[in-house]
Amino acid sequence: MRTVAVSVVLIALSAIAVLTGLLPVSDVVHLWGRVWPILLFVTAITVVAELAAAAGVFTALARQVARGGRGRAWLLWLLVVAVAAISTVFLSLDTTAVLLTPVVVVLARQVGLNPLPFALTTVWMANTGSLLLPISNLTNLLAQQAMGDLPPAQFVALMWAAALVAMVLPMAVVFLLSRRSLLARYEPAARGRSSDPVLFWTTVAVLIVLIPLLVSGIPVWMPSTAAALVLAVAFLARQRTAVRLGLVPWRLLLFAAALFLFVAALQSAGLGAVLGRIAGQGESPLALLRLSLTGMLSANAVDNLPAYLALEPVAGSPVRLAALLIGVNVGPLITPWASLATLLWHQRLTAMDAGIRWRRYILLGAVVAPVTVVASTLALALTA
Repeated sequence: MRTVAVSVVLIALSAIAVLTGLLPVSDVVHLWGRVWPILLFVTAITVVAELAAAAGVFTALARQVARGGRGRAWLLWLLVVAVAAISTVFLSLDTTAVLLTPVVVVLARQVGLNPLPFALTTVWMANTGSLLLPISNLTNLLAQQAMGDLPPAQFVALMWAAALVAMVLPMAVVFLLSRRSLLARYEPAARGRSSDPVLFWTTVAVLIVLIPLLVSGIPVWMPSTAAALVLAVAFLARQRTAVRLGLVPWRLLLFAAALFLFVAALQSAGLGAVLGRIAGQGESPLALLRLSLTGMLSANAVDNLPAYLALEPVAGSPVRLAALLIGVNVGPLITPWASLATLLWHQRLTAMDAGIRWRRYILLGAVVAPVTVVASTLALALTA
């Protein structure tokens, strides 16, 4: 409800800006032209992920991971890291933070391990692992547009080194912090079966077809929408109750739309000029660090989405946009509100009685985020 209330306030303020002429209607129309494909993709991929979870795909994946760990907690954890990375890269950070987190918590409890290292892995990987592909994060899709609809292969060529550093460093910290529990042994969980094999294998087939299409260069809203429709039809035929309006992330969509409008209004009021002086110019390593750290601080002050939108005009070139993405994607590890995925992750943990105290989360993030942002930005500067 807090998200809805904040969204309503932001929309009201944006409406006042439009009515007073501060935010021209033409700017709103232009903004809508940019964001509707992105919002449609977010809706479709969320529906796909929710139905995949209902079909038991993530649970089956967890069982496979548990067996693959061969009784060694460190190997099990590395497999969870790999699954979280793949989930983030190909299905977006929200899928990892929201849907994979309950799976890994249940997995850890089933084999008698401390669930917190696994839960911390999912939320950190969800944020820091979201640099590699345009579909990995909403900010990436916006940046891809600003780069002139850069093809996915070229986006990867620009981001791969920074993405690799951003994924490895936080995971190394998780291992060091939890090395005692991760060096233990466990008994693999018993095998299980899907309640509806037809739905399970239909969903697996849809995902196998969908993932390559998401990186093919086709506008991502097209294959994701088609996949959501196919799965919805399959579930209507075999498990009708799973298809409900609640599958659509209404609060997330409202919040994103409100942020888009509000930041556009702030830009019209002169925010861009102020941020331009703070973020600086140029593509030297120091200039890129200045921009990425500005993005990190802005994301933790408000949220990564408005931080990106506010700083996008002062980025300019693909390399500077990449540095900005490092700041707003990798940087939101400190405050709870820096990333909506983090808030949703914490809600899932609390519901499962496996919550982590925000004080501890903030202290850990305050150490990990700046180091990772700096290292990833330097990797970008060396390879761009």
